[in-house]
Amino acid sequence: MTTKETTGREIALDVLTEVLENGGFIHTSLSRALLKYQYLEKQERAFITRLTDGTVERLLTLDAAINACSKTRTEKMKPFIRTLLRMSAYQILYMDRIPDSAACNEAVKLAAKRHFSGLKGFVNGVLRSISRRKEEFSFEDLSRKYSMPQWIIDRWEGEYGREVTEGMLRAFLEDAGTSVRCSLSLASREEILASLRAQGAEAEESPYGDDLLILKKYDYLEGLDAFQRGWIQVQDVSSSFVGRLADPAPGSHVIDVCSAPGGKSLHLADRMGGTGLVEARDLTWQKVALIEENIRRMGFHNVEAQVWDALELKEESVGQADLVIADLPCSGLGIIGKKPDIKYRIQPEDLEELASLQREILSVVWRYVKPGGMLVYSTCTVDPLENQDNAAWFGEHFPFDPVNIEGGLGEMVREDSMRDGWIQILPGKYPCDGFFIAVFRRRAE
Repeated sequence: MTTKETTGREIALDVLTEVLENGGFIHTSLSRALLKYQYLEKQERAFITRLTDGTVERLLTLDAAINACSKTRTEKMKPFIRTLLRMSAYQILYMDRIPDSAACNEAVKLAAKRHFSGLKGFVNGVLRSISRRKEEFSFEDLSRKYSMPQWIIDRWEGEYGREVTEGMLRAFLEDAGTSVRCSLSLASREEILASLRAQGAEAEESPYGDDLLILKKYDYLEGLDAFQRGWIQVQDVSSSFVGRLADPAPGSHVIDVCSAPGGKSLHLADRMGGTGLVEARDLTWQKVALIEENIRRMGFHNVEAQVWDALELKEESVGQADLVIADLPCSGLGIIGKKPDIKYRIQPEDLEELASLQREILSVVWRYVKPGGMLVYSTCTVDPLENQDNAAWFGEHFPFDPVNIEGGLGEMVREDSMRDGWIQILPGKYPCDGFFIAVFRRRAE
């Protein structure tokens, strides 16, 4: 799996260096690399994706294995050597189709190519030791077993118990495919399935919604006709529940205050059959450009993208919206399965700051809802501080009542809390991202 200029391992190494050493985000760094090397065969690009994602996902486990086989601990190593060993250890421990000898030999070659010839022996020795001892690295403690910082585990065990916590940790490491939502106002599910399968994509129907599919074994998503025509949009099952529970009537005026990249706004536009107006707002023109790109691709004329800071009141919007979507900035602890670097970035103090920011935004945007209208508060996290606590705070401080949402997501999704207007989706219990949704209606004046 090589090109004349650059091997797949070398590309993965550069992406991992950017993420693990320079603070890059894995989803953007990897996407940029795959775009640059899009001429590579599908198998090669799949290898790069698996190697980069997997190394970040299993980082704490890999470091434990490396440290058991090296006199120099990972935090004391040169950044290049540390990344090279992590990436190579992942191949040895988790990629059964890669011979251990190949992982070792290619690592040594890369060390020499990047001017670390003096450390070839060290690299070779550590990796050969990992290969010999790999049966030892089936850790019992959850942190090393699932590569999750201990403080997160402690927090979840205190809230959900060990069994549920381990279910979440396990689910984050499973390959769930790509969840897409079908725009059924543009094409029928049968048309969309036929188009996908004609191009060799494996599409599974989801039991959680008629407009949801799980894609596997496709090449470039952007190369699929169904994507180019706007028939499908990448959106997780749990994220699609926002549109389901909001359920705007045709002709509604909707304001989505933190919309980028626009998935929920476009879902609402689709559910309204192209009627009404969805104002899709976000903080920067870069984020709004992403929304506009999706609007153009999907062809909805009832969505308007706007640059606007959700913390700043827009006077002309006060009392104008039938529905406000407040899917607010959060810790992202529910989407670790898609963005594994989140679990290493987020710190306990961040949760307090984010919960405070969410309250600041809610204190502004509730005013856009007309009497009798609805506000949907959602996050892609599983922490009560950002979720249940903030929902309770909102109900106590503003003229809104919770909406009973029992039955709103069908027979497959039922929680006792839904009668009180909210639901916490947990990975492991449901095959999707962790997500929180609370639905409120403004009291008539």
